[in-house]
Amino acid sequence: MEFLDLFLHVDKHLENIINQYQNWTYLILFLIIFVETGLVIWPFLPGDSLLFAAGAIIAGGNTDLNVVTLILLLVVAAFLGDTANYLIGKYFGNKLLGTTVRGKLLVKAQYMDKTHEFYEKHGPKTIILARFVPIVRTFAPFVAGIGKMNYGKFLSYNIIGGVVWITSLTLLGYFIGTNAVVKENFELVVLGIVGISVLPMVVEFIRNYLKNRKNKAA
Repeated sequence: MEFLDLFLHVDKHLENIINQYQNWTYLILFLIIFVETGLVIWPFLPGDSLLFAAGAIIAGGNTDLNVVTLILLLVVAAFLGDTANYLIGKYFGNKLLGTTVRGKLLVKAQYMDKTHEFYEKHGPKTIILARFVPIVRTFAPFVAGIGKMNYGKFLSYNIIGGVVWITSLTLLGYFIGTNAVVKENFELVVLGIVGISVLPMVVEFIRNYLKNRKNKAA
């Protein structure tokens, strides 16, 4: 329930953080984005909704945080996170895949499978597209590292993906987050953002289900 509350009321939690820590909020948000994109064992953080909420709060004018400064810092965090995850996958990936903690796999197989499917459909540009898909964005650079994807190619997609993801969602919150309707229905807006983010995975699941059902019928 606490995890669900964090997602649905990320704006309230973020406002509390800003009020308490002021400019240290830059570092806190930097670390959250870095961890979500850089540590394959921790994919469940409110990245999309957090970016939207941050933009909206800054636009409200009740903080000294600057939206341009925040975007620049978080782009760096996203870039470093994906780079770290790629290197972890490249040098330690195969060992981590079989590692268990208290009888549970440290890296869950189903998430790896979903990411592999995403790669098969979208190829290298998955590094960009995965930025907008929860869980997949955490595993995509890890899988790229395991597969020894050319680092120069990975680097270019990593930079583009980080800039587009951070900038688009933060500015979306900045420009529409102060709208009265959006503020009064923030939980629904957050759910909408998450829903749009996972839509590619849902569509892919339905397509695979229908394809398998058709093959069995034949």
